[in-house]
Amino acid sequence: MKVPARRPTDLWHRFQEDFDQLTRSMGERWPSLFDEEGEMASREWAPSVDVIEEDNQFLVKADIPGVDPKDIDITLDNGNLVIRGERRWEKEEKKEGYMRSECSHGMFYRRFNLPETADPENISAKGENGVLTLTIGKREVSKPKRISIQ
Repeated sequence: MKVPARRPTDLWHRFQEDFDQLTRSMGERWPSLFDEEGEMASREWAPSVDVIEEDNQFLVKADIPGVDPKDIDITLDNGNLVIRGERRWEKEEKKEGYMRSECSHGMFYRRFNLPETADPENISAKGENGVLTLTIGKREVSKPKRISIQ
């Protein structure tokens, strides 16, 4: 398996993503349950994602159940794949008793740095059974050339 070349900023971006995920998970453990108007507060969440490299393509599979495809925005710019969207909270009025929900709702955002072998002209997305699957083709890239000193 060929290891893609890394830019000096990749480590910093990875740290930022890990730190963001840590702070989001802390918010999920100790959430503020109600906003100022007494309504259930929404919070940011991040869907679980698998990234798979195959011989001729990359697969990105995100678990996003209950999200309408029209509420998902996918962009690819300068090797950065961004998946963002929103899982909407369906408000339900209960006069007696209480309601409990453990499903995360609100905005989500995931960003991935793709290797230079990812082909931005050969990408497709499909949603099925709550899983968003992105297929990104591979392209040939020029190999480094050794230059001798005379």
